[in-house]
Amino acid sequence: MFDAVIFDCDGCLIDSEVLALEVELEALAGVGMVYDRDEFCRRFMGLPNDAFFAALDEDRRARLGEPLPADFRPLHVVALTRAVDERLTEVAGAAAAVAMLSRPKAVASSSHSVFLERKLKRVGLWDAFAPHVYSGDMVARGKPEPDIFLHAAAGLDVAAERCLVIEDSVNGVAAARAAGMTVWALTAGGHVLAGDIDRLRGAGAHAIVADWSEVASDFASWDA
Repeated sequence: MFDAVIFDCDGCLIDSEVLALEVELEALAGVGMVYDRDEFCRRFMGLPNDAFFAALDEDRRARLGEPLPADFRPLHVVALTRAVDERLTEVAGAAAAVAMLSRPKAVASSSHSVFLERKLKRVGLWDAFAPHVYSGDMVARGKPEPDIFLHAAAGLDVAAERCLVIEDSVNGVAAARAAGMTVWALTAGGHVLAGDIDRLRGAGAHAIVADWSEVASDFASWDA
């Protein structure tokens, strides 16, 4: 039993990771940086924005001897925002599961606060969590460091060890474990690959859940 639940956003509540992968891989190929999708997910998924772009820049310097083009990041943001506005959906069953939870809850995401609000409002989940929506720009260190989850627990006024985290990425699982929290890895997002379950277990996930209906059943049982 837990006193609060902290939800990752991208790939957990909203099916944004599959959109981001599409936009990012296409944009990177356009500047001579071709990645295997599986490798790209393993390395970059769950990183905060600044760390993500810094790692891409380092890769391009190593491969091509030059930094990312100066306009790469703003153009990427424009393309991703368009994809979100036109095609973003919740991960199937997320809203119904959240509605089953009577305990305190929060979102803790690597996304920038402005974009995080935009995405949650797009799928109708903002009001379910506000004001307890915490973003990567609110803390000094992003995932896989524990800062964002500890910040969310403090905002909820709940001890870290009494929090359950729902995550979908290796970096997120590692961050939750470092925070001293129990973490369930959700594999319902459209971005999830066959080998991800083993990687999530290897990162320390306490349980693997295939879809939100499993989580909703657990939430309902807590108040039975």
